[in-house]
Amino acid sequence: MSWQLRLLNRQLRWFEKPALARHDKDRLRRSFAFKSRLYFHAPFGSSFLRDTLDGVPVQWARARGAQPAPVILYFHGGAYVFGTSTTHRAMLAKLSALTGLPACLPDYRLAPEHPFPAQITDALATYRALRAKQEVIIGGDSAGGGLALALLHEILAQGLAPPLGVFAFSPLTDVTYSGASVTENAARDCVLSASRVAEMLEMFLRGQDPRDPRASPLFGVFTGAPPVWMTVGDTEILRDDTLRMQAALVAQGVQSTLTVAPDHPHVWPIFHNILPEARSTLRDLAAWIRSL
Repeated sequence: MSWQLRLLNRQLRWFEKPALARHDKDRLRRSFAFKSRLYFHAPFGSSFLRDTLDGVPVQWARARGAQPAPVILYFHGGAYVFGTSTTHRAMLAKLSALTGLPACLPDYRLAPEHPFPAQITDALATYRALRAKQEVIIGGDSAGGGLALALLHEILAQGLAPPLGVFAFSPLTDVTYSGASVTENAARDCVLSASRVAEMLEMFLRGQDPRDPRASPLFGVFTGAPPVWMTVGDTEILRDDTLRMQAALVAQGVQSTLTVAPDHPHVWPIFHNILPEARSTLRDLAAWIRSL
């Protein structure tokens, strides 16, 4: 473990976790937007362009020299309540530099203003628009990682042309929150607060079935799916969301790669500017993407 990771874990535990535990959604949105501008920086020469795909606003992130296709379709995290394409675009510009591919980040509708299933509707719309023209690799983190896997379920269920592959950082795959790690890691997780699970769930679902695979891809069918790649930290409250997702995919014959990293915080690749482990994970992911 690098000294940067040890220091980051302490900072997140002392400052970020208490903030996430107490701030309302509007303050969370403002805070994440501000901190992303302060801490997350794209490689020199990166470009960003706003666009619309089938009515959904998106933001393109491209490193200098990136080829036009295939494209990485990436869904940002934020519990389906906060986060934007801009909060995550620096990480995707870094991934673009490592892969030579462009990334498209949808600004899908957020809860509680737009509860489920608005998110999967927007995800499917952007995928259809992109896949009609080129090959696509789907990715996401946290809630966005769950959305990426839920989208894969929908693509297979509707018989659409599949993506080349799907990747997810610390995905939220079970909004019933039945994984043992939600309680086992409540104190160990240095970012997420288990105390807000019920509140976030209510904002997102508004009474809809939490076992719907479009909300909880853990309960989906993935037979015939393309390769999947996932990471999670062993101290995260969402650890078992990823472990059980991996088991479900393998049981259904899907080629799935999983890395469980010791003492790594939630969605650590977003800290690629300061964290050696983040850069290493992004390089591993880039190698996997190139292998597709």
